[in-house]
Amino acid sequence: MLQVLSLDDPDAARFVDRVFSLPEEAARAVDSIIARVRAEGDMALCAFTAQFDKVQVALDDIAVAKDEIDDAYAAVSAEFVAAIRLARQRIFDFHAKKVAGSWQEVKPDGTVLGQLVRPLERVGVYVPGGRARYPSSVLMNVVPARAAGVGEVVMVTPPGPEGKIDPHVLVAAQEAGVDRVFRVGGAQAVAALAFGTKRIPRVDKIVGPGNVYVTLAKRAVFGVVGIDILAGPSEVVVVADETADPRYVAADLLAQAEHDPDAQVLLVTTSRDLASRVNEALQTTFTDLGEPAVITSVLAHAAVLIAPDMAAAVNWVNRFAPEHLELMVAEPFAWLSAIKNAGAVFLGPYSPVPMGDYIAGPNHVLPTGGTARFFSPLGVEDFIKRINLVSLSPEVFADLAAPAALLASVEGLSAHRMAVLLRKRGTGFSKEDLRNG
Repeated sequence: MLQVLSLDDPDAARFVDRVFSLPEEAARAVDSIIARVRAEGDMALCAFTAQFDKVQVALDDIAVAKDEIDDAYAAVSAEFVAAIRLARQRIFDFHAKKVAGSWQEVKPDGTVLGQLVRPLERVGVYVPGGRARYPSSVLMNVVPARAAGVGEVVMVTPPGPEGKIDPHVLVAAQEAGVDRVFRVGGAQAVAALAFGTKRIPRVDKIVGPGNVYVTLAKRAVFGVVGIDILAGPSEVVVVADETADPRYVAADLLAQAEHDPDAQVLLVTTSRDLASRVNEALQTTFTDLGEPAVITSVLAHAAVLIAPDMAAAVNWVNRFAPEHLELMVAEPFAWLSAIKNAGAVFLGPYSPVPMGDYIAGPNHVLPTGGTARFFSPLGVEDFIKRINLVSLSPEVFADLAAPAALLASVEGLSAHRMAVLLRKRGTGFSKEDLRNG
């Protein structure tokens, strides 16, 4: 069922050399949407919601009222609320360990250097909606912001039928600590968060996944506000040896294939026998699932790659830099130190990616498309900023002034040099000094 290739087969190179591109025609449409939101504000949001979501939303209903949130609790099960609270606590506990504090170093000569660490004041979270529901996305984007101490979190999400927001999403938002929810989605929601409207406040940063229009809108407003990452199709690489259970491997490949038709699922193994047994298990499970169209699309470009040994498998993984990496091998921790590039690593047979998607604790917002070579998962670091501190005593300034002035001279910045030497001499700065710069 899955194509089987050797790791050194020329056809296998296409997996590493994948390219995530965004259509320019859609980019032009997004630019037009953003311009209209900037010009017309909330009126444009209502018009675009009617056009794209086929829902009429009145101006005064853009914001979700408290009564609707209260009704959401009545519409979901107690077991769901308990699961959300458990997941929220585990996610918070994980991310709270990485909250950085301000620091100062006072040297014996009187110099004070350091950094002020400050949370962002207001963050906007985009949550996909409409006919879909992703309460896990709410938790993964909001809880780290709360752990970082963000002052206000606002959420935007497309309305579903009759203009309603899925109650599971509203409950997750309330439990995660969202301050305000707005029923608007798409590029128009990103524009509203970036520039502000009468009803939706301008934010400092926008996080959260979305379709290609949302991604393009985030790219377009970057610089006006901060963003998290430009996420591409989801992906998993399972590295397995002969000890792996083929049923588990097949199930995890299919689980990732369920995300979207462009998802990438790959098995890298040292065992051709395992590859064969995984293909058998995959076919059986795929049939049991009813052969969903989205999984069918993914399996058409999935593969098994046969590695000569584990060292070669890990070397290939580091080149691929997967979003999700599962190590289903006899001693997974023995290979952990060799992993250089991955969004998240799942070790052993009882740590499948879905546990990380929902409840394990680490964030499921991960770098895709090979960007794990230089990007990290979403975390508290994405919701803070650092402010540098410098305080020099007169004596230290005097010692550093000459080399500082020299560097300014080399760069041809006479005013920089003047600002240093003026303090060193204390007697003013002549035109001759400028000419000698």
